[in-house]
Amino acid sequence: MTTKKSTPFSSVVGQNAAKKRLNFFLRSYRNDGIVPHVMLVAPKGAGKTLMAKSFARNLLFDGKPKPLLEINCASIKNITSFVNDIIAPYCVDENITLFMDECSELPKDVSMSLLTMLNPNKDNMNIFNYKDFSWIVDFKKITFLFATTEAQDIFHALMDRCERIDLQEYTHEELGAIVQMAAPDLTFKEDTIKDVASVLRGSGREAFKMARKLSDYCKFKKKKTFNKRDWNNLSDLLDILPLGISRIELQLMRILLRERFCRLTNLAAKMGLTRACVQRDGEIFLQKNSLMEIDPKGRTLTKEGRELLVNINKNYEV
Repeated sequence: MTTKKSTPFSSVVGQNAAKKRLNFFLRSYRNDGIVPHVMLVAPKGAGKTLMAKSFARNLLFDGKPKPLLEINCASIKNITSFVNDIIAPYCVDENITLFMDECSELPKDVSMSLLTMLNPNKDNMNIFNYKDFSWIVDFKKITFLFATTEAQDIFHALMDRCERIDLQEYTHEELGAIVQMAAPDLTFKEDTIKDVASVLRGSGREAFKMARKLSDYCKFKKKKTFNKRDWNNLSDLLDILPLGISRIELQLMRILLRERFCRLTNLAAKMGLTRACVQRDGEIFLQKNSLMEIDPKGRTLTKEGRELLVNINKNYEV
């Protein structure tokens, strides 16, 4: 009996273009022990952390993965805390992978210091000095990984020092595969997995969260199959609407149906929200899915948006 050969990214669904580039870097690492500084850019829930950790697990030193230190950059106050709390205790003379998540939140002085640390050169090594601290930044010892959802906020010189890899939003088929992978004990009947995938808003993180809910539901019911009737019941219990739209988005759509055209300020007043909140939490997903549009007269529903609203009003408790 043969078993399926494990690959560096066996646990990562989709993202084939990104995986090809990272596999190339892994092959280079096996030859000379060096990979470029990688910057993963992706929408929320597209798998930046999963991809970074899968990559890091394959950076071997003495037959074992180099230790991985994951840092949320919002927790870094300034260059002093970066040096004293991260670099000095964990990185000096160590073989380590430093994964800096949400790097758009890096303080300016840390970003500027990273320009010195990451500067590419033929020696693959830099010297970083800060006050009485001196560190030899050896790219054969330390690997830098970065991730962000806000690439426009990254200092351009820092971005230039990295290999930028853009991850893509998942397709419905890929989301369904993630759900099935995260709930391996469940069998989905009548193509129900397609219905589940359609409400996940393109997010792999939402797929993992949904898999847990499906597993919990089936445990309650003492069953291992999940069909359309189960999905309808669960959707009612969890208030899941078509496309996974939120109640704020539904409220916005209803106002636009009633008003036909509505300016942002007026729309925010009617919803009791700020303009920024309406734009961030209400409009982006609706525009992305062609459910609303903006023209010189104001915000308005598209034909698809009106049809969806009719369906919701007819078939869902609202």
